[in-house]
Amino acid sequence: MGTSLVSVTDAEYDAAVLESEKPVVVDFWAEWCGPCKQVTPILEELAAEHGDQITFLKLNIDENPATPASYNVISIPTIHLYRDGGLAKSIVGAKPRAALLRDIADHTGLRL
Repeated sequence: MGTSLVSVTDAEYDAAVLESEKPVVVDFWAEWCGPCKQVTPILEELAAEHGDQITFLKLNIDENPATPASYNVISIPTIHLYRDGGLAKSIVGAKPRAALLRDIADHTGLRL
């Protein structure tokens, strides 16, 4: 069993994401975002199931505007998949669990 979805800030981003030895999934979200609320429970489940292989993080764009701006995040939810310190895939909008899991597996090396 893995871990949960952990919050990250602008100040922590580089160390937590770009310098991670594991693949990283980052959910850019906001409290007022309805579709974000649909995606969060899915990501929490995936973090619990696969957190030993992949780090799952969330970044509140209202509290941490610098990182989303630097990655041109203009719509939320946006989910970024990082591998070896680089952005491997950007997923914009809410997706069902199966589609998210497939995208994450395709770009992080997760074995399903």
